[in-house]
Amino acid sequence: MPEATLLDARGLKCPMPIIQAKKRMDALPAGAVLKVVSTDPGSVLDFRGWVKSGAAYDLLGQEEGIDDQGRRTFIHLLRKKA
Repeated sequence: MPEATLLDARGLKCPMPIIQAKKRMDALPAGAVLKVVSTDPGSVLDFRGWVKSGAAYDLLGQEEGIDDQGRRTFIHLLRKKA
């Protein structure tokens, strides 16, 4: 898998993580991977729904973590379809 481009969407509320992800993905070539880090718990279902709605991206995975400031984070890995 290619190295992921990072999009730091921490502190942004819905729908901004998806809007920022779409802008970044549009600028990437087919097959590129984008790693979105968000602090919005709603982003988990938002990204799942966005991909299922026919977006030109695959959702490779999602995970939760804690950032260096102790905030709960939600990580989304997306790949741009060919």
